[in-house]
Amino acid sequence: MKLTIPSNAEKILHILEENGYEAYVVGGCVRDSILGRNPNDWDITTSASPQQVKELFQRTVDTGLQHGTVTVLMDKEGYEVTTYRVDGDYEDGRHPKQVMFTSSLEEDLKRRDFTINAMAYHPERGLVDLFHGMEDMEHKIVRCVGDPMERFHEDALRILRAVRFSAQLGFTIEEKTKAGIQALAPNLKCVSAERIQTELVKLLVSPHPDYLRVAYETGITREFLPEFDACMETEQNTPHHCYTVGEHILHGLLLVRPDKVLRLTMLLHDIAKPVMRKTDENGRDHFKMHALEGEKMAKSILRRLKFDNDTISKVSRLIKYHDDRPMPEMRSVRRAVNRIGEDLFPMYLEVQEADMLAQSEYRREEKSARLKGVAECYHKVVEENQCVSLKTLAVTGRDLIQAGYKPGPELGEVLKEMLEHVLEEPSDNTKEKLMEFINKEKY
Repeated sequence: MKLTIPSNAEKILHILEENGYEAYVVGGCVRDSILGRNPNDWDITTSASPQQVKELFQRTVDTGLQHGTVTVLMDKEGYEVTTYRVDGDYEDGRHPKQVMFTSSLEEDLKRRDFTINAMAYHPERGLVDLFHGMEDMEHKIVRCVGDPMERFHEDALRILRAVRFSAQLGFTIEEKTKAGIQALAPNLKCVSAERIQTELVKLLVSPHPDYLRVAYETGITREFLPEFDACMETEQNTPHHCYTVGEHILHGLLLVRPDKVLRLTMLLHDIAKPVMRKTDENGRDHFKMHALEGEKMAKSILRRLKFDNDTISKVSRLIKYHDDRPMPEMRSVRRAVNRIGEDLFPMYLEVQEADMLAQSEYRREEKSARLKGVAECYHKVVEENQCVSLKTLAVTGRDLIQAGYKPGPELGEVLKEMLEHVLEEPSDNTKEKLMEFINKEKY
């Protein structure tokens, strides 16, 4: 098998070998190359010690010397070069207490997580596949190297990584590996929220975000997103829905493009339904105010998982308004854009469509027609540059001061009044008309 590897990576291998060391590209880059995917990084494993690597290359960065990793810089590209190693005991369920360097490639590959990540490649010697990674790729399987219980005991993050890889590649998880996940899922409490967040986002923006179902079935989500488990267990006895809340969420994830904010919004848009569910005397469920409660819950969940403020703000605002249903009329849509925000309105439309398509067929035509009409009105608002916020109002606070208004809270009130008028009469968004309008209001 011949793989195409970057010339700089090949150069690093050549320099190491010229100086009497073994070297291979290894791990995810080998897997992705075989699958015809474009690797993000090219990692190199070698028998040379970190110090020996540093002596051979002019520009290096000490990335993780205690773990044997040096980054070699070539033409502004960084290549992680790691010494063959054997991990010591994992005392915290995440990191080895110590690592021992070894001269054996086999020992190094043996400590890796999954067979599809434990292959090495050399341009002349070809593929080194000691644990049948190729076979597992052909059968589309994620399988641990050796004993799954050992691999997951060593590093609990691998439990979530197994599901993430299966979602990214469309692979199934091999039975013993799955059993190991189920047995050791509680060990995820050893993993930092930041690490869990990274894996969750990769899973969500993958081609198979609905594989989160496997995370639920194996007890993974119970450890970091128990609110989702409650959704999976909450029925929706209403003609608008044909799935549990959780299954509706999983279907919705597939119906929106793979953008982090959109997928997180779909994951959490109905997260408050289990706590807001009320069943009437006819056995029909109602989830009134779930969007407002969902906004609060989403903020709390995203903070718990250490998301950045910008993501938290966008996702929670989209959740707050995901059930907002303006009429397909210009005035109604202008007000909705003002309410929801110009920055998020296009995403809001995408969330509404995915939400609708993940429901039952009940009144689908009517819902679809309304949404299509709203989208058409919105495009018209954009094309005609209609004012929907203070940002594009033709009058500023400075204009009002020049016209004799005193600085202070009153200015804001006057500007809001002008905006209210423009939302009704977009053609009045000129300085002359607005000053005329406000003077009339004043007297």
